[in-house]
This record gives sequence, C-alpha cells and structure tokens, in this order.
Amino acid sequence: MDKYECPCGYIYDPAEGDLEHGVEPGTAFADLPDGWVCPKCGAEREYFYKA
Repeated sequence: MDKYECPCGYIYDPAEGDLEHGVEPGTAFADLPDGWVCPKCGAEREYFYKA
C-alpha cells in the first residue's frame, strides 16, 4: 500500500495506521474514515500526495 504525505511533512503509512485517531494498521489511505485529517496540522486528505 502506498504512503501519502501532507504538505506539513507528516507521512501516513498504512502499515502503521493512526492509532491515536482510531485508524488500525493496514488501513489504506483511500479507506480512511470520513473526517480524518492530518494529525500534525489538521489538513484534509485532499492536500496529501503520494510519497
């Protein structure tokens, strides 16, 4: 699965997920829950790009 990077530098890695925000490891970027935003800066998913 692909990693995606936020303009702030945060990288969403599907292998790690985002446990602090209820996203289990193995969750693809496209499958993130509605309303998920960058945990570092709050940017919405539309601003992320493939890392």
